[in-house]
Amino acid sequence: MTVIETRLALLCDCDGVLIDSEAVAARMLVHELEARWPDCDVEPVVLPLLGLRIERVLENAAAQLGRSLSADDITAIRHAVEVAAMQAPAVAGIAEALAQIALPKACASNSFRAYVQTVLARTGLDAFFGDRLYCADAVAMPKPAPDVYLAAASGFGLASSACLVVEDSVTGVTAASAAGMTVLAFIGGGHASESQIGALRAAGAAHVFDDMTQLPMLVDQWTQRVTAESH
Repeated sequence: MTVIETRLALLCDCDGVLIDSEAVAARMLVHELEARWPDCDVEPVVLPLLGLRIERVLENAAAQLGRSLSADDITAIRHAVEVAAMQAPAVAGIAEALAQIALPKACASNSFRAYVQTVLARTGLDAFFGDRLYCADAVAMPKPAPDVYLAAASGFGLASSACLVVEDSVTGVTAASAAGMTVLAFIGGGHASESQIGALRAAGAAHVFDDMTQLPMLVDQWTQRVTAESH
């Protein structure tokens, strides 16, 4: 593969960056687990796990709480969460921000491709990404492994250093950082909390922001810096 250093690209996570679905997903996960484990305090265990694949969230929650879930339980909960998330709105200001950014764009998600295609089409955000979707069901390892981000860079024929990532979770920031990319962490979604800032920076986020109207400026600053460094 020929690596073209002079071109740059913007890579966006889906849930929590493009679609304001993480809060919806979290509420449904908590609801489903509380129905199965009514004597457990589920929420404090589930919330720090957001960003992982749903199956991993459920496995980790069960392990921490000393409970178990059947394969049928896991399938049913994943379906309930995805159905709920499909109705979530686009993140406020994301369409306007993407329209101002001239870089080519791809979506790199821990969700499955069919879900990502559905929510992007429903919100009209598919116009910015086309078929440049890199999802967990098409790579060997989901986030926090770097596979989806490395696949996206490869799809553009770019080095990791030529890719800027927008993420909202420690899991996603960890994945993009492991891929060798600069990461902007967005905390303006419905699920965000102030306590996340330190964790996101520790995971490798170069900058944390809470308003999508800031994204074009942040992308422009990164573009200018990378372009200057390459000359």
